[in-house]
Amino acid sequence: QVQVKESGGGWAQTGGTLTLSCAASGRTSSRYQMGWFRQAPGKEREFVVAVDWAGVGYNYGDAVKGRFLLSRADVGDTVTLQMNSLKSEDTAVYYCAVDGPWNADLMVATRVWRYWGQGTQVTVSS
Repeated sequence: QVQVKESGGGWAQTGGTLTLSCAASGRTSSRYQMGWFRQAPGKEREFVVAVDWAGVGYNYGDAVKGRFLLSRADVGDTVTLQMNSLKSEDTAVYYCAVDGPWNADLMVATRVWRYWGQGTQVTVSS
């Protein structure tokens, strides 16, 4: 079993920056693809960004492209999401996802990711 733990989040002003981290632990015998999704009140869970197991390939959702930056540690399964130029519409619960496919069409679906964190709240306001 793999445990997924998010940290970070909180409140930021519009235009500000927040950083989220996610670490997967447990039976991680090999490195996994990792990603972030978010869910705003009354909306479906939305794909944000993902990185492949090697830390070479990155795929960003259109809503965050150019503003968010995902990085991956060289060892293990830890990723950091730097969220810049935050907008009110970025307000959501952010979920870390682990062990999904590296396919641009498939990875945006929640059902293809095997492990999930509990989520961390991000609130952006002026």
